[in-house]
Amino acid sequence: MPFGINYGRVANDLPQPSQVVQLLKSQGVTRIKLYDTDQTALSALSGSGISVTVALPNELLSSSASAQSFTDTWVQSNIVPYTPATKIEAIAVGNEVFVDPKNTTQFLVPAMKNVYSSLVKFNLDKSIKISSPVALSALAVSYPSSAGSFKPELIEPVIKPMLSFLKQTGSYLMVNAYPFFAYTGDTAEISLDYALFRDKQGVVDSGNGLRYYSLFDAQIDAVFAAMNALQFDDVKMVITETGWPSKGDENEAGASGANAASYNGNLVRRVLTGGGSPLRPNEPLNVFLFALFNENQKPGPTSERNYGLFYPNEEKVYNIPLTLEDLNTGESTPVNGTKAQVPTPENGGDFSPASSGGRTWCVANGKVAEEKLQEALDYACGEGGADCRPIQEGATCYNPDTLEAHASYAFNS
Repeated sequence: MPFGINYGRVANDLPQPSQVVQLLKSQGVTRIKLYDTDQTALSALSGSGISVTVALPNELLSSSASAQSFTDTWVQSNIVPYTPATKIEAIAVGNEVFVDPKNTTQFLVPAMKNVYSSLVKFNLDKSIKISSPVALSALAVSYPSSAGSFKPELIEPVIKPMLSFLKQTGSYLMVNAYPFFAYTGDTAEISLDYALFRDKQGVVDSGNGLRYYSLFDAQIDAVFAAMNALQFDDVKMVITETGWPSKGDENEAGASGANAASYNGNLVRRVLTGGGSPLRPNEPLNVFLFALFNENQKPGPTSERNYGLFYPNEEKVYNIPLTLEDLNTGESTPVNGTKAQVPTPENGGDFSPASSGGRTWCVANGKVAEEKLQEALDYACGEGGADCRPIQEGATCYNPDTLEAHASYAFNS
């Protein structure tokens, strides 16, 4: 399953949508998600082959819930003119509605139903799905994953009706999941390795005996468990937002370029190599990264303006594989046509030279802190462009299975 990217535009310095489409195509990105139905963006995507999820914003939920005539007009104006040339695959009705300070929760399911009825009217219901992104804060319990449950006050009024609607229409639950928030809020209990897909030991769920190697998987399965508890174990899920900031304020632990490259790079590898979560192993992960660009007008802490994979000038904030081809070649697709070279890693890069057969090799310094060395390894295999396929489990250079050996290989690759 190819992953998607959120194309947010809360900024005043972004390239024109036509340029963005060229950037996406050059990187092999085939799915994006918008936060509106911007005419310029949808027109630019026409004929591109890129699938797009669009959105009906929260401020239109009340009107959408009150009359199908409103959603008929909205669909006729914002969807019909662009299909099928622009491949609209889904409409996100609202975004994280349960935490909307304007209390729009009561309008959500009626609005979803009216938008769907409007799609039926225009014969678009078979090609376009309806859903609504839910924040993890909709869960009352998320740990252990097996105990996952929705907040009681949401279950009868909105969760059950929404899941029933999704099941009836063959759609999926949209979920926004950010291990970064959980980690930065509880660094004493959550290890950085667990948050960044680097935990080799894993954590066993006391409720179901499943072993989790990442916080992301644990969060996903907490939502699945909550759905299962309501007898909706056959509704699928799409992760409509997840990401890690490359910069943050002093109190935002873990917000750094190295950690962002590690999280997003490891997540992309996780998605592109197939497989599901421990609770649903046969259901491929369907994920949209947040976000395409750093957005300079987003309010809030510094991290909010630094989730982008790209700067507004289209330069990469860091290099990660974006396609299966990138993954197989061990390179990330360059924007400017030049392969990224492996620089000396900033952390853990205190190397000792070793000579073998007249050739000089760099050997990672075993005295460097393990966390720093791991950061350097992730940097080399991600942004640095090193070919790390031979040190993957089961590959020719996997043994000796030590961090120092793997790092040494990567630094010389």
